Amino acid sequence: MAFTSLSHHIDVDWLREAYKRTRKDGAAGIDGQTAAGYATHLEDNLRSLLDRAKSGGYRAPPVRRVHIPKGDGSQMRPIGIPTFEDKVLQRAVAMVLEAIYEQDFLDCSYGFRPGRSAHQALEVLQHESVCMAGGWVLEVDIKKFFDTLDRTHLREMVRRRVRDGVLLRLIGKWLNAGVMESGGLSYPEAGTPQGGVVSPLLANVYLHEVLDTWFERDVKPRLQGRAHLVRYADDAVMVFSCEDDARRVMDVLPKRFAKYGLTLHPDKTRLVEFRRPDRRPPRDSGDGGRPGTFDLLGFTHFWGLSRKGKWVVKRRTARGRFTRALRRVTEWCRLNRHHPVAEQHKALVQKLRGHFGYYGIIGNYEALHCFWEYTKYAWRKWLARRSRRKGMPWPRMDRLLERYPLPRPRIARPWCAPA
Repeated sequence: MAFTSLSHHIDVDWLREAYKRTRKDGAAGIDGQTAAGYATHLEDNLRSLLDRAKSGGYRAPPVRRVHIPKGDGSQMRPIGIPTFEDKVLQRAVAMVLEAIYEQDFLDCSYGFRPGRSAHQALEVLQHESVCMAGGWVLEVDIKKFFDTLDRTHLREMVRRRVRDGVLLRLIGKWLNAGVMESGGLSYPEAGTPQGGVVSPLLANVYLHEVLDTWFERDVKPRLQGRAHLVRYADDAVMVFSCEDDARRVMDVLPKRFAKYGLTLHPDKTRLVEFRRPDRRPPRDSGDGGRPGTFDLLGFTHFWGLSRKGKWVVKRRTARGRFTRALRRVTEWCRLNRHHPVAEQHKALVQKLRGHFGYYGIIGNYEALHCFWEYTKYAWRKWLARRSRRKGMPWPRMDRLLERYPLPRPRIARPWCAPA
């Protein structure tokens, strides 16, 4: 059933709540307006924004495009930065759409949804893998998803549930707003800016139809064994108990995505034999019968023995994520080595706590400890280069760490309840 009247929910109070939920420390858009400047005349700005949005006079400004390192740093990821006022309006529309689509989205989807997190996706994946005794894992990687998303299909999907003219007009303006990069304005024919407030919700709507419902409605009834899908935004993993099922889905998956204008990455989309070691016969390939591993959400999943001697799926920080995080800390220490030690210590504490907060799960303590040790080495190395004196000896560094201690690694998430 489609909703034909929704825009009446958006009033000044709704926009005020959207303003509260909008990040205030984000980068400014093409107009340079900050959250502090917008808050100076907040009520007048919100009333003006509401009138323009309802009357059709609102013009979506182009997003400012910047590039950030992706993966190992060899590639760059384009990020679109809307203006602050545009962020507020996008948040208001996303709040309306979220109330509708949360009734439709399936349990296999975890990305950018209220009450759901990456750790819940990891817990569900671990639980299903153990229950199936492994099986075959299909890693799905969509090539440049946010840049190649077909807008025609997206509009059709949204129109099935939302037919309010005000909301559809605003979504269309955001899709066609254009991109400002290096002083030039361009209008891409496909995709939605990665970094916009409403973009994650639209991406979930798109992949809900392309992947989630297709897998549950058309694929699973035709399989011989069990199967489970876990998706976080455009990252997805499928676990199959039968090899034939996995290979059949792998063969048809590129055709399914091509129907909606998407392409699977040829190198990152792969099928991994992940059967439990005691159920996997030795092969002649020389691997000793060891199962493969796969990555999801920054963790490498592998089989290991628990303290009770049972086979369980363990997780550790993925090598690429570990190297990238360490490189960023080292670079930060290099660029900020001449700042006061107290300021450096405060920033490093925040970085370590953030790292431990995400990667601090059961079975990953060794990787946390290595990151903690390497951070101390990096800090000592660049503190020693503050002048032309000799390097800082470790006894002196130990005394500094006594005065400015770095938080020790800890398991921040001993258990996470699946959604």
